[in-house]
Amino acid sequence: MSEWLATPDAHLDPVVAAAYDSSTASEFDPEVVEAAVTLLTELATETGGPQAKAVEFAVGTGRLALPLASHGVAVHGIDQSEPMLDQLRSKPGADRITIATGDMTDTTVGDDFDLAYLVYNTINNLKTQNAQVACFANASRHLRPGGRFVIEVGVPKLHRLSPGETIRPFNVTPHHLGFDEYVDLVNQISVSHHYHISPDGRARTSSPSFRYVWPSELDLMARLAGLESEHRWGDWDRSPFTGDSPKHVSVWRKPA
Repeated sequence: MSEWLATPDAHLDPVVAAAYDSSTASEFDPEVVEAAVTLLTELATETGGPQAKAVEFAVGTGRLALPLASHGVAVHGIDQSEPMLDQLRSKPGADRITIATGDMTDTTVGDDFDLAYLVYNTINNLKTQNAQVACFANASRHLRPGGRFVIEVGVPKLHRLSPGETIRPFNVTPHHLGFDEYVDLVNQISVSHHYHISPDGRARTSSPSFRYVWPSELDLMARLAGLESEHRWGDWDRSPFTGDSPKHVSVWRKPA
């Protein structure tokens, strides 16, 4: 497992950060963003009203933080990657976001937030169970009583593998090929192999490693952090979560 732990986070690379928005273009689709921001706004203001405060762990280039702030929520963002934060700072509206450089497992920017959230599989960037547990504990420290922690993350696709297989494609388009390789079933480590093809035909490759996590495991981490399960949906539109759902949006609440 040590070789996977030693692999640096790809988002620390300025080249990856500069290409991040274009390489994840589907996540920037206005409908995708609006669905997420609408739900996050509702969850934050239900507790905090017009003065609602939210903190995004791994805020990145601000895909959700910027529109959430435009909805009137006071947004703080934490990220360990200065290159990603540089991309955020260059965007219109970035002055509305209070930014802190640091690790989402232990960097704290307050204790009176109505909402903490971590999206787009980023909990998997923490490559040990202990680190993921620490992330939940840090989210709980940020929340005031009644506040919520929201995570969006995919469901591991191990059940779709044929016996003896370890690799499954998750995205095949003219501009991007993505394959998940399950390399360590004991420690729940996978490697996502990406092949990004630019319009001029040049290819950029990357193979970051992650620790995948199960929904029930996340619920236990939440309980250890003093949070109670409130919702689990199949997507931001509050569609039901089922055994066939490729991902989930889960909400835990800090008891009042």
